[in-house]
Amino acid sequence: MGDPRRVRKKFQTPSHPWQKERIEKEHTLTKEYGLKNKRELWKMASIARSFTTQAKRLSVLNTPQARKEEKQVLTRLQHYGWIKPNATLDDVLGLTVNSILERRLQTLVFKKNLAKSIDQARQFIVHRHILVGKRKITVPSYLVPLAEETAITFAENSKLQNPEHPERKVMEKASASVGSAEEKKQSEAPA
Repeated sequence: MGDPRRVRKKFQTPSHPWQKERIEKEHTLTKEYGLKNKRELWKMASIARSFTTQAKRLSVLNTPQARKEEKQVLTRLQHYGWIKPNATLDDVLGLTVNSILERRLQTLVFKKNLAKSIDQARQFIVHRHILVGKRKITVPSYLVPLAEETAITFAENSKLQNPEHPERKVMEKASASVGSAEEKKQSEAPA
């Protein structure tokens, strides 16, 4: 049967439950990134918080071990594209929840126009229509490294792979109308 273990939370809840500004900000982020609930937002905030806490701790220390850990932290953050290749620990302190949320698979599927809405992107991922490289990822909160970002496609056996699929035609029309609206805004903007 196995030894039942206590599964610990991977996030920290807000210190005060009823703060209007925080609740409104969380609500807008939840809608913008298509999160199922605020727990997903708190997990991403905890990731950002852990990196900034680690950067603060390492910036004070001046030991060989601290330099080694600093290099590892910077390499990991560069792997996900959260900081530039020549960044320092000071740049890590500018890491926000939005930058973490931008690397989620759900967000990237929507931004690559594989889905017409952020909620549809979540549905495609959960229903096993999306491949990252050669793997089917069914977790919308999967953090996509920069190297794998170009490998996000529809699965081979998915009906959405067919360009004649009705949903794909709707997505193409939507992306074309968005593109023409952006061109119109740029042409109307004063030089």
